[in-house]
Amino acid sequence: MMVTSPGTQTALVVAHPGHEVRVHGWLEMVHPEVFILTDGSGATGQSRLSATTTLLAECGARRGRIYGRLTDLETYRAILNRNFDVFEQLVCELAHAFASHGVECVTGDASEGYNSVHDLCRILIDVAVSMSSRASGRQIANFDFPVVGRPEACAEDLLPDAICLRLEPDAFARKLQAAAKYYPELLDEVASTLNGDERGVYRKYLDHIGKTDPSIQAMTLDSFRTEFLRPVRSGSKSKEFSAGKPFYEIHGERQVAAGRYSEVIRYGEHMKPLAEALWNYAEIKQISRPDSVFRSMSQSSVSRNHKC
Repeated sequence: MMVTSPGTQTALVVAHPGHEVRVHGWLEMVHPEVFILTDGSGATGQSRLSATTTLLAECGARRGRIYGRLTDLETYRAILNRNFDVFEQLVCELAHAFASHGVECVTGDASEGYNSVHDLCRILIDVAVSMSSRASGRQIANFDFPVVGRPEACAEDLLPDAICLRLEPDAFARKLQAAAKYYPELLDEVASTLNGDERGVYRKYLDHIGKTDPSIQAMTLDSFRTEFLRPVRSGSKSKEFSAGKPFYEIHGERQVAAGRYSEVIRYGEHMKPLAEALWNYAEIKQISRPDSVFRSMSQSSVSRNHKC
């Protein structure tokens, strides 16, 4: 299926404002409906949504119903407290949006072990795609893309079904201009890290995964000329990490030791049980008719006894 052809109903789901720049060329091409889990405020409390709103309008993309629903701190707190109902509500609403809008193709953040909310986003996408496909009786194409890893990274067995865009010079220039205009701090961090001038968290992550993937060290700013959307295979309901733990857990331990965090989000204690809870939820919940769902979800607050 040509998921980039005109008229195809597509959706982009990302954890934070700014991730859409990674697939800017695809964004310009297909004008997807865009769902964003958090407002990207991080520890500063300053939302980044306005920049993304303007960028999406320039690309002809549409805002989805879930658009900066939670702050980053609220999301981390819900994960740590194992408040699974918060994410059950989100996945139910996301699944209904896919079904009611006739979405044929979804792409979004890959699970890379860098940030727990990025990985949460991938869990939500996979579960929502499964729920919506079952309810609509048609399989929705599900793709991911690297948010922090090599843009051109794609496993050999996925290549036949992957979507690869090699941006023309003008399209790549627009992508860099969008990043510089709307997210200069992110572009500066990436450029400085790749140039070897920045030794922050992103550099530590690249060094960490470089132990098993030395090719990461060859990444340059020109690597972002390539946009790979990789098919997500169904059946994998939790992610194991070759190093035994994801980078966000290792980084969290360092932050706790330095007195900056009070708790660590752990894969085994928090993320894996969350994924299992959402997949179990998907097995027993059915998506209701659109009118009843939209009535029940007209408020942004989360009800403990919500229904799809």
